[in-house]
Amino acid sequence: MNANALPDITLPDISFPGRAKLVALLDAAVSRGDEHQVTAALRNALSSIIPDSEIQLPDCVSEPIEGHYARREIYRSAEHGYSVVAMTWGPGQGTPVHDHCGLWCVEGVWQGGLDITQYELLERDGERFRFRGTGGMIAGPGSAGSLIPPHEYHAIRNSSSDQIAISVHIYKGPMETCAMFVPVDGEWFARVEKALPVDL
Repeated sequence: MNANALPDITLPDISFPGRAKLVALLDAAVSRGDEHQVTAALRNALSSIIPDSEIQLPDCVSEPIEGHYARREIYRSAEHGYSVVAMTWGPGQGTPVHDHCGLWCVEGVWQGGLDITQYELLERDGERFRFRGTGGMIAGPGSAGSLIPPHEYHAIRNSSSDQIAISVHIYKGPMETCAMFVPVDGEWFARVEKALPVDL
């Protein structure tokens, strides 16, 4: 057992159709070896899980929250330590540029579409960071990508004016805080710590 892993009993017991199948696929992927092998295997696993009709996310995941995107942890592995978070994006909801607090992550779009923009850190001056966008994409259902620090800076937005989007994020461990970056001047951003509570 991973010494840093937290037991499932610290979380609400969220059951949903196909949970055992999802967990078996993710467990197999995270047992692969280094972070590059793990994230590649998780991307493949997510791409096969999303269209699988035997796996259905909990009903609560279809409910957006007014004012911010919703984060619902639907599983945490006691054995491997990874965390699975379903995010619900109301029309127009998104994130600022942010990091993943040093954790690798694999993200897959379950429903709708998300605009994803990657950023490259060019330089740092104290708590000021200079970023440049390195490209964006609109990710649709079934697409999956990964982020491995230090290449973790990005922003996500649901650009639809009337449809929700749902994504599933698998983190190396529970991601309870991150740094977000607020525009200051041109390519310069200020770093702000942000707590990441889980919604019910």
